[in-house]
Amino acid sequence: MALMRLSKGDISGFKFLFALAIMYGLMTMLVHPILHMKFVKPLGIDAPLDRFSEARAVQHIRVLSEDIDGRQEGRAGLREAADYIKGQLEMIKERAGSDIRIEIEESVVNGSFNMMFLGYSISLGYRNHTNIVMRISPANSQDSDPSLLLNGHFDSPLGSPGAGDCGSCVASLLEVARLTVDSNWVPPRPIIFLFNGAEELFMLAAHGFMKTHKWRDTIGAFINVEASGSGGPDLVCQSGPGSWPSRIYAQSAVYPMAHSAAQDVFPVIPGDTDYRIFSQDYGNIPGLDIIFLLGGYFYHTSYDTIEKLLPGSIQARGDNLFSIIKAFTNSSMLQNARDRESFAPTANNYVDQDVFFDYLTWFMIVYSRRVALILHSIPIAIFLTMPLFLCLLYSGLRSWFAIFCDFTKGLLFHTTGVILAIIVPILFSIIRLLFSSHAMSWFAHPYLAFMMFVPCSLVGLLIPRIFWSCFPLSQEVSVLKTSREALSDEARFWGAFGYHAIFTSAYLVAGLSGGFLTFFLSASMLVSWVSSRLAVKYYGCQLLRSTVIYIIPLIPCLTYGVYFGGFLVQFVIEKMGMVGAVPPPYGYFLPDIMVAATIGVVTGLCVGPLLPICGNWLASSSVLQFLLHLTVLALALSSQFFPYSNDAPKRVAFQHTFITADANQVVDSTYDFSVVDSNSLLFVFKYVPEVAKELHIGSELSFETAMSSHQESWMATYPVTFLFSRSLKFPTGSNDVLKQYRHFPHLSEYKPRTIFSKGSRRVYLELSLGSLEEIWVTVLNITGPLSGWSFADNILPAPEIIRGCPPSYILRLSGTSHENWTFWLEASSSEKLRVQVSVLDQNLFGPAKKLKSLFPDWVDVTAYSSFISNYIF
Repeated sequence: MALMRLSKGDISGFKFLFALAIMYGLMTMLVHPILHMKFVKPLGIDAPLDRFSEARAVQHIRVLSEDIDGRQEGRAGLREAADYIKGQLEMIKERAGSDIRIEIEESVVNGSFNMMFLGYSISLGYRNHTNIVMRISPANSQDSDPSLLLNGHFDSPLGSPGAGDCGSCVASLLEVARLTVDSNWVPPRPIIFLFNGAEELFMLAAHGFMKTHKWRDTIGAFINVEASGSGGPDLVCQSGPGSWPSRIYAQSAVYPMAHSAAQDVFPVIPGDTDYRIFSQDYGNIPGLDIIFLLGGYFYHTSYDTIEKLLPGSIQARGDNLFSIIKAFTNSSMLQNARDRESFAPTANNYVDQDVFFDYLTWFMIVYSRRVALILHSIPIAIFLTMPLFLCLLYSGLRSWFAIFCDFTKGLLFHTTGVILAIIVPILFSIIRLLFSSHAMSWFAHPYLAFMMFVPCSLVGLLIPRIFWSCFPLSQEVSVLKTSREALSDEARFWGAFGYHAIFTSAYLVAGLSGGFLTFFLSASMLVSWVSSRLAVKYYGCQLLRSTVIYIIPLIPCLTYGVYFGGFLVQFVIEKMGMVGAVPPPYGYFLPDIMVAATIGVVTGLCVGPLLPICGNWLASSSVLQFLLHLTVLALALSSQFFPYSNDAPKRVAFQHTFITADANQVVDSTYDFSVVDSNSLLFVFKYVPEVAKELHIGSELSFETAMSSHQESWMATYPVTFLFSRSLKFPTGSNDVLKQYRHFPHLSEYKPRTIFSKGSRRVYLELSLGSLEEIWVTVLNITGPLSGWSFADNILPAPEIIRGCPPSYILRLSGTSHENWTFWLEASSSEKLRVQVSVLDQNLFGPAKKLKSLFPDWVDVTAYSSFISNYIF
């Protein structure tokens, strides 16, 4: 009966809507295998020796992530990994012919420097970190010849087997090194393989290489291989300085995967890579930062195992790397540091940043910044001059000002639609959370996010079209002898075109590299408009035919929009599980709002270009009601889904905290818990009653009645501590740790103070780490009138404000040694210096181990012990 009440126009609108759904469904079927690397066939263990084999690389990953028990700093597995890598390189060296020279060395690096990380200022001191380096060069090469550096780290994060991050990187480089030798290819320039052992501790080993290694000044370019997930697109996320590296990649990559837009957003992502050490902080070397970006559910978790790796990803990475290496080493632009400095002032390749993007990994488009200045200015120029052109075309019958006013109306309406496409899903996400017991229902089920937010985003896009007729056109229809609908289509099209043209220009003016997408949309829309107008001219005004002809030229662009947008949404969803817990009341809503807004933006990009013409079919109350019903149904359905699974685990930080004194006393002991997403600890304890029972937590637990764990208690993980919110602590005993360790970390003066004029003084300190066995890092939080110290070339970092505490100077120390740390602090006045020492030990004791084991498999627990002591000097 409902269908009987629909008008003919409504039925046509629903048919068109379903046709669009089929079209976008087919695009999704094309794009999904590409994003998950299913189009790449991994080669087996018996593949020819002159081919890169994923199976051979996976053998290395299995040893690093399964046979070796933990590659974290402070654990024996890190040394085992270094020995394994060095052994594999020695085997490769034995097979090398006489026409190449292979040098292998192990170097131990020490140093200290200041840096900004996650927006916070810290100082880093390190010792005894290991780098394994291999140099493959022609037999007749010189030590000063310019070389290509390939870098990957073999240490892994806390509590993680590190199969993806970054066992996959090490395995890829080992297989590429083998391929270089076994393929009988003699590289024209030296290739340096750097396997560094301390990236997770804030790029320490890369810093040590750049400050001390004899080959550092020979490096003419580098490729940094990283993983922020278990596979998927091996994306070029950063390129530079200059345009040369991206052009080499575009010309040589077998499966090009790169977006210059990634460089625009990378600085706001919580994390960093060795790329900044080589390219920005200490090298100014041209290079590429290539990163696995999907599978972020497992990044830095215990689920980063070999089973989670996406098949085909390593094969694509290896094929790309070997081809890129050949291109780099054959390039005349590969120059050592001395030649690069003398050549740079006259070389645009070292200055300009290219605009580049791949099209479905089939090919890559790259053009210079200078070309972008011209190309990306064309759409706005066309938009601004089109009113005058139409005025001249109609011999003055049309007023250019009236045309411009109508175009402006179309621009405002399209902009309003795009804004509403973002706002409407946000509003629905907030409404859902007001009636739901938990956030992030879509986290383990990404398709839910599309079901919930795409229909209401379409509603937002179409709302302005409903009210279009309420605002009259500026042009006189009777004078022009044309239909009002034709003038309306023209105004709506040029308004939408102007919207994308303005965004393209905005990217250009802001110096960003992501304008290629809106430029691509603008160019495609222009072709579609011309095609549809020609169809009307030669075949008459048939609505369906002109609409289809308008859509067809847009299909390549829309397919790319689905590819780019699908990747973006999946990436954002995966990262919502680790971006940090914002304090209430806004923190609970934030992940859902961000995902809703992202889907709104993507819907605007993928559907917005169709609306100027296709809106004729969709802008009816029946279609809008249907879309709203779909939204409400999806929102109701989403409440039946649990947000987490073992394929999308919730991250929980569990710290067994010991407050110590006098090197052998435990003053206090607590279990501290925190989370890094919007579902709080109360959610965890509600759905994990075994843990709640073990902690003696009743149903009346609330943040008001529980003991809060403040940020200073989490200093061992600084600055990651700022991702935590509403942490809780529970008292516990300390007998087990007293049985395990005889001595705890202790800070003391080892020689008399030096008193300077004007009341300043220098205090000489010795830090003993006691008998702790698996130390990850030691963090010193220093407050008071600190004016100098013996770290980082005697330069202090900027002070940081930790909630509720005076300004602090933060120092992170790492590296195993039988010797104690010795250093001095200088105070500018007689006021006391206060030092808090926090030591992260990866051991857990007795009941803490049992407590961790009680968590279900949908929770990933990063657990460790923290020893905190306080001193005044």
